[in-house]
Amino acid sequence: MSEARSRLLGTATRLFYAEGLHSVGIDRIVAEAKVTRATLYRHFPGKDDLVVAYLRGADQAIRDRAGEALGSGRPAAEVLLAIARSIAEDIASRGFRGCAFLNAAAEYPDPAHPVHKAVLAHREWFLRTVTDLLAQTGESPPEPAGRHFVMLRDGAMAAGCLTDPTAVCETFLQGVEGLLRFRAAPMVPGARARSG
Repeated sequence: MSEARSRLLGTATRLFYAEGLHSVGIDRIVAEAKVTRATLYRHFPGKDDLVVAYLRGADQAIRDRAGEALGSGRPAAEVLLAIARSIAEDIASRGFRGCAFLNAAAEYPDPAHPVHKAVLAHREWFLRTVTDLLAQTGESPPEPAGRHFVMLRDGAMAAGCLTDPTAVCETFLQGVEGLLRFRAAPMVPGARARSG
């Protein structure tokens, strides 16, 4: 990656996350990145391309952190807890403004828009990852539990920038632990399974 592209993307990432996608204009990004407009358009044909690159960078950072847990050789339930703790660390971090992907979806609601598609691609990967891990814990079918995990995450991300993040993180982690305990508990014969 060229130095100019890296500066542009770093500046856009900081501003987009802190202030929103629509509220930050190209002129501001160019000025703060100390590049020309021509340089920006050489690397990103339009603002939407820059927004998509920002989301892909956020997606890759999350994939890399999940990859560390996935490659640890620990049991699937411990990997899920490690992923949950990583999410809690984000929520408790300084400058947390919610989920970059949920924020982007709110600003770009059209499902056909490239920004919205980038959001969906990330969410599909995340759901598939946690569902696969839940399948390894013996959950059958794992899909409802995977959706439950994602909803716990979404709720924690939304609440984390609106209220005390410490309490939100504790509640989120308790919810994930409860989900895993329930999934690990043997069903009583004849009892109806919860849908998750």
